[in-house]
Amino acid sequence: MRDKYIYLEKALSIEPFQNYVSILYKMLNNLKLGAKFNLLLLLIFVGGVSLSGWALSTILNRSAEDYVTSKALILLETMNSVRNYTNTQVNPELTPRLDTEEQFLPQTVPAYSAREVFENLRTKEEYSNFFYKEATLNPTNPRDKADEFETKIVDNFRNQSGLKEITGFRSVPSGDLFYVARPLPISKESCLRCHSTPEAAPKSQLATYGRENGFGWKLNEIVAAQIMSVPASDVVNNSRRSLSLLMGILIGIFTVAILLVNFLLRHTVIKPLKQMSKVAKDVSTGNLDAEFEHKSNDEIGVLAASFNRMKVSLQLAMNMLNQGGS
Repeated sequence: MRDKYIYLEKALSIEPFQNYVSILYKMLNNLKLGAKFNLLLLLIFVGGVSLSGWALSTILNRSAEDYVTSKALILLETMNSVRNYTNTQVNPELTPRLDTEEQFLPQTVPAYSAREVFENLRTKEEYSNFFYKEATLNPTNPRDKADEFETKIVDNFRNQSGLKEITGFRSVPSGDLFYVARPLPISKESCLRCHSTPEAAPKSQLATYGRENGFGWKLNEIVAAQIMSVPASDVVNNSRRSLSLLMGILIGIFTVAILLVNFLLRHTVIKPLKQMSKVAKDVSTGNLDAEFEHKSNDEIGVLAASFNRMKVSLQLAMNMLNQGGS
């Protein structure tokens, strides 16, 4: 047991980390000044691009979602206009025929009109990937029946009266979808004629759909959700195209900046230091006539002035020693 504790203590020791730091420090000490600066710039470049890429990806994904959402909301408002037109102008004209016709007239149903108009809209390439459904808990037409996922959306609207919109992603066999949903309440008394009780419903409706489904609705009750969906790949692809363009621009700017900094560094710091190092080497071998001129007022200029004063002082000291010796 004691051996296990010793092994655990060694495993948790920071000594290996300290060794790595020491090795890295020695490697940096062996690099020339230009290489150190290039390494630093490279680290800044990689870190800056990575951080910028993450931030831009987050922003662009959100922007793409907002764009698709705004487009979907416009379509939902269009469908509501179609529903209102059907309810106020088409339905009153066709309602008297519902009790005399043997077959039910679906054109009197706002949901049917909205669905038909939207399917016609989907023939346009710009809207071909959008899907519209009025997901209903207890529909008359089985095609409007809410699935398990859609039922949860409707329940959320029913349980939270202040909730006006839900957006998100869902998975279906054909792939992931991005959806926008809004509640659909029973806002008009005329809707209850077909959905309150079987006894009040038109005979043609009962003959077509039976007496089991689509009844028991109440005024102002949320019975469905209008759901507009689009493949998630559309959102992702829009975001990726924008991200690729911006990252290309960003990498280009970073690259130019690094090359410019490297050029200035080489000509304003490294080159003067190399020249000063050469003069210092000449002076150390006895060539006191060697001089270094640097007319700038920056730190390199101050160092050059100090070096020249030191050389003069050394030259005076050498002359004094020679005179004393003679």
